[in-house]
Amino acid sequence: MAENRKTVVITGASSGIGRACVSQMSGVGWLVFATVRKTSDRDLLRSEKNVYPVMMDVQDAATISRAAAEIRSQLNGGGLDGLVNVAGIGMVRPLEYAPMADVRDIYEINFFGQLATIQAFCGMLRKKQGRIVNITSVGVNLAIPFGGLLNSSKCAFGMLSDTLRLELRNFGMRVIAIEPGSISTPAVEKTLGNLEKVIASLPPDAQQRYGSMIRSVGRRGYEMEKSGSSPDVVAVAVHHALTSSRPRLRYRVGKHAKLLALLPKILPETVFDSMRMKMLGLSESTQGREEAMARNGRPVSTRNRAMNPK
Repeated sequence: MAENRKTVVITGASSGIGRACVSQMSGVGWLVFATVRKTSDRDLLRSEKNVYPVMMDVQDAATISRAAAEIRSQLNGGGLDGLVNVAGIGMVRPLEYAPMADVRDIYEINFFGQLATIQAFCGMLRKKQGRIVNITSVGVNLAIPFGGLLNSSKCAFGMLSDTLRLELRNFGMRVIAIEPGSISTPAVEKTLGNLEKVIASLPPDAQQRYGSMIRSVGRRGYEMEKSGSSPDVVAVAVHHALTSSRPRLRYRVGKHAKLLALLPKILPETVFDSMRMKMLGLSESTQGREEAMARNGRPVSTRNRAMNPK
């Protein structure tokens, strides 16, 4: 099926960045093995030219093994030219109250599942000195309040990617990281579209302590992401990473990506801390006042609070 054709596996292919990457690479004639979790998404992709959809969930080791076996069969003993790891999730949680089940879930998907996928396909990639392209985040360069679970899991994935780049170098295999900035995708709604549910899940004292802060960060983050770049800018970077004779080690693409990666390097940490708090609408005096009110059991004023966008 894949004889004399460039081949690539793209995970998280149902929407957003993953779907854009599928369109980009299939459009230039590559055979794309597009992994999805839902049968409805698989059925939609079946009609696409140069696309072979495969059921796989990075959180489920058995599905990863089955997907690798299915793709190996389709390659008829041949190798892969590329693997693009897109699948992942985001969460907004105050670390003080983050349920450990949520912490384990996001790491299972954003870190352990990524490594399991790489391990499953590495043998096929080695046959053709294929390339691995890992989608991390500009968030690997800076901390964001309530984004600790997402950014730390992506940081771990980023370090894994950098280490793998060195380990596979002598085998002629390249590992490239892509750090998107603000990208407008359906994932924005999943992560930031219903923060009232996140707040309601917190204990009453945590709701008082963090509620308005989460709303403010969520509102500004939502606005930034919804006005962000198209997923196509990431897909173009993926295409370059897979096809260029001299691909970059790292691509920072999308709105604000280069700026957000640069600022932590040139600003003193205390200055950058204050800048982030101001940008996110987190006045330190307001935080202190609300903390004191919460300690005294007094309700926190809702006046001028930023409401969660729908």
